[in-house]
Amino acid sequence: MLNTDFTTGSPNWLDLGSPDTVASAAFYGAVFGWDIRPTGPEADYGYFQKDGSTVAGLGLLTEAGASSAWTVYFQTPDADATAKAVEQAGGTVRVEPTDVLDEGRMAHFTDPGGADFAVWQPAAGKGLEQASKPDTLCWVELHTPDRTAAHAFYRSLFGWRKEDMEVPGMTYGLLATADGDQQDATFGGLVQIRSAEETPRWMPYFGVEDADATVARAQESGGSVLMPASDVPDVGRIAWLADAFGAPFAVIKPMPPA
Repeated sequence: MLNTDFTTGSPNWLDLGSPDTVASAAFYGAVFGWDIRPTGPEADYGYFQKDGSTVAGLGLLTEAGASSAWTVYFQTPDADATAKAVEQAGGTVRVEPTDVLDEGRMAHFTDPGGADFAVWQPAAGKGLEQASKPDTLCWVELHTPDRTAAHAFYRSLFGWRKEDMEVPGMTYGLLATADGDQQDATFGGLVQIRSAEETPRWMPYFGVEDADATVARAQESGGSVLMPASDVPDVGRIAWLADAFGAPFAVIKPMPPA
């Protein structure tokens, strides 16, 4: 499961690029009860916190032509080496490896299937302080036009393992980091896009105690419903949402383990 014992390839950070950070902070405060901690009096980046622990980042959207979106970061021991590996494997470097004060080193990429992602090489800043708890990140899911090619790409970067399972209407890939027990190391899923209208993306899932109540709060705060709350057997109750600026995300009320 996704946790904060990060190893190479683990999701260790995520942040939201927004055209209006004040409005986005208000939206997620209403939906998840998050507080915002600015990094300085005029900083364009801050930290979402839940019960005093950092659960995500929030930055002012500055990339030309970019839409508001969540970006998932994966741990790397060497951001520069990962950037070279991305290019060699057919991906694109969107933001070159850059130091973030003494916190760490980051880079942003697009995979060959068109999904954006990033890496974080930790230094003083280790990453998320809470995960897989109510109102925190608990799962990430890649929607891609070519599952086989996508797994090969990420395996070349991080050594990810994949285990396929059949679910109604599709084959779902369970992704795990390279080390440790595969079930314990599983952090996300791999899904084949079914039509040209679907957008390749990494979708973050946030755990919630009541999916329907969370959907209602999102709508009341200016968000929209992309997929209504529904039960997935042996998984939980899931909904897909978009925030007030159109950034997609998902929520899940997990089913207790058998």
